[in-house]
Amino acid sequence: MKSTLYRRGNLNFSFDGNSLISPVGNRISIFDLKNNKSETFPVSAKKNITCVALSPNGTLAVLVDEDGEALLVSLTTRAVLNHFNFHKPVHCISFSPDGRKFVVTKDNVALMYYAPGKRREFNAFVLDKSYYGPYDEMTCIDWTDDSKCFVVGSKDMTTWVFGAERWENLIYYALGGHKDIIVGCFFERDSLDLYTVSQDGALCVWECDTELTELKPKAVKPVPDTTMENNNQGKDEVEMEQKGEEIHGKANQDQQGPGKVKYKQKEKHFFNKEGDFNNLTSSVYHKKMHILVTGFASGIFHLHELPEFNLIHSLSISSQRISSIAINNTGDWIALGCSGLGQLLVWEWQSESYIMKQQGHFNSMVALAYSPDGQYIATGGDDGKVKVWNTNSGFCFVTFTEHTSSVSAVTFNYTGFVIYVFVFLSYCFYLFNFYERYRNFRTFTSPQPTQFSCLAIDGSGEIVSAGSQDYFEIYIWSMQTGRLLEVLAGHEGPISSLSFNPNQAILASASWDKTVKIWDMSDSWKTKETLTLISDALAVVYRGDGNEIAVATLNGEITFWNPKSAVQTGSISGRHDLQIGRKEMDKITAKQAAKGKSFTTLCYSADGQSIMAGGHSKFVCIYNVREQILMKKFEISCNLSLDAMEEYLDRRKMTEFGSLALIDDGTGDGDGVAIPLPGVKKGDMSSRHFKPEIRVTSLHFSPTGRSWAATTTEGLLIYSLDSELVFDPFDLDLDVTPTSVRQMLQQCKYVSAIILAFRLNEKKLIQEVMETVPHSEIDAICVTLPELYVEKLLDFVATALETSRHLQFYLTWAQRLLTQHVTSRKYVWVSKPLYHHCDYITAK
Repeated sequence: MKSTLYRRGNLNFSFDGNSLISPVGNRISIFDLKNNKSETFPVSAKKNITCVALSPNGTLAVLVDEDGEALLVSLTTRAVLNHFNFHKPVHCISFSPDGRKFVVTKDNVALMYYAPGKRREFNAFVLDKSYYGPYDEMTCIDWTDDSKCFVVGSKDMTTWVFGAERWENLIYYALGGHKDIIVGCFFERDSLDLYTVSQDGALCVWECDTELTELKPKAVKPVPDTTMENNNQGKDEVEMEQKGEEIHGKANQDQQGPGKVKYKQKEKHFFNKEGDFNNLTSSVYHKKMHILVTGFASGIFHLHELPEFNLIHSLSISSQRISSIAINNTGDWIALGCSGLGQLLVWEWQSESYIMKQQGHFNSMVALAYSPDGQYIATGGDDGKVKVWNTNSGFCFVTFTEHTSSVSAVTFNYTGFVIYVFVFLSYCFYLFNFYERYRNFRTFTSPQPTQFSCLAIDGSGEIVSAGSQDYFEIYIWSMQTGRLLEVLAGHEGPISSLSFNPNQAILASASWDKTVKIWDMSDSWKTKETLTLISDALAVVYRGDGNEIAVATLNGEITFWNPKSAVQTGSISGRHDLQIGRKEMDKITAKQAAKGKSFTTLCYSADGQSIMAGGHSKFVCIYNVREQILMKKFEISCNLSLDAMEEYLDRRKMTEFGSLALIDDGTGDGDGVAIPLPGVKKGDMSSRHFKPEIRVTSLHFSPTGRSWAATTTEGLLIYSLDSELVFDPFDLDLDVTPTSVRQMLQQCKYVSAIILAFRLNEKKLIQEVMETVPHSEIDAICVTLPELYVEKLLDFVATALETSRHLQFYLTWAQRLLTQHVTSRKYVWVSKPLYHHCDYITAK
């Protein structure tokens, strides 16, 4: 699971309108709004995804990254079906309503492809036609309901209508009337009438004087059946077939011929009459309800009823630019995405209420902590916010914003009523009650202003400690009274990490002075032991039983110590396991840069046999403590949009003067060296843009030991062993147990076993029961099965047909169920293309 919401790209609703699909970096996430759950697909592009298009039947998705590389993904199996490269950045993609074709715009050309799955060809992306007309980049696409025509808007302020096929009265038609970039263009329902929206807040209503029924396909001359004269002629015809047909339009050509399609501007409206909303950024139109939704750079969105242009609703969701808008098929829910804040909203405009309101950290996450029961994760970021996430649903349900500085550490109390604590770079930090209205009930301060860098709470939850970067001291407070109990001095460098013994009131502190000190809280706060290291200590952590300490140092090593005898028991050299990538601006190789890198965060597993380490790298390493060997490496990201991802420089970015990224840093043509403003990496004097570096800032194992989480540049990542085990019973009772289900199977009471299995609602148990039923008993079971479980059993059979080897067995189940219950419930069989999968719907 990836608890990051939205960064860039377009939003899409699913076929049923109950789920929202959002691009997240180089992956996509689907938010189930009906069941309040989220899921991140296991597929990933090479770079950040900018365009997402869904097929009309909701089974396929085309994902395109910022370099134009596309993935064809099955939304049913979550698998990549094909790869394709458009070789240039793509602005938008749109499937035709009949699902036969889709249009892609890149630069000033619109490319029409045959939709994958309609024909079983080796290459899923087959080009049909190329359309030329605008002088600048195309920005938006829309289709007519009958899929006969499509319209595109352009940055050159023109709108072009193209025929998807050759028609007698329409090949192309160019429309003007705007003074700014076209943001949206939409056909009216069952008509060629148009609405066009421009960035300056102008809406033009275009009326077509030709009925759709008058459009007729252009007659094709019969081709004589003759043989080719030579082989070269055959090659030319094959190449033309692969390239597709090209249609070149001219804006100044006379299109007023007899019988031709003609448009005239009927009305023109303006959104910015008061001058408050000058920059319109996104728009979407629902044809059935005639509702136009427009978003602005000021964070305001409007709902208008067309063609009367009546204002229905207006709301401000933030102060940032609205990047993308989507509306579901029923027209009830409107999805809004703000890339500047990482904000994702779903608004039900009729009841004026939020269906979903989520916002991630718009800066880097730096700290995380699991709750004692493993159901929640708290994260802190450089944006000064602390968020609490539900590990089952992936949603953030509370945000604390009482502070203004960066959060550096976060943790939970270990007592029954969970108290949430965090520290940030200031002279005070706050405590929040997690169950009583999330209120801030205590604030701890230090005697003098200092920057806190780390935090720890003892096992009893009575003592709170924080390390300082300025005065090299450790501050101890009482949780009950909030009083400062002691200030521990002794380190000669900034405190980098703190960790309490889980079973005793003993504190271990790591510092940049190359020592780890062990303090006895019960014996006058005295130093019990001092562990001398050969390099600066960056992280320290106790094992679960309190009999071992692991320390990460600046030289890339992890050392293990016995805290009672102060004897080193082992060492792991992990510098070569980090595999640092080469940054875009680095002037040394990745191998040389790795010599200065190290692990910055450590975490023991629940059983204490393994330790997890991460740092300034895209890898998280898991080591066996006893054998001191690398067990597994997790690659947290393959997104090349982040810096330090590749080990070697791309030769395509090398010029005769060196790396392309370093050219702007040198001298100009005799003008001297340009002194950039603070924060400038490359580019002009006002540039602030640079690629974020991939790194892991914090790691934590779940208390259950079945999952672990990491805060990274990509966001909050959760890895679990129980990806399919979700306890969601149906009509549960005390007698419904896996043992009782198997007893029913032994007694050959198959109907009762199936009912009990569905009441427990565990997938593996249901599969075990279904595949134990003899083939000869299927008819009798289908007759006696209660109506309530017919739909659930059909759901399971449809899903099992995707992966099971027993295809004939499950097809028999489906046939018998539909035969027995078709008259009472009227189930309609639906066959999905491209897959050996069958599903059903209930006819209303």
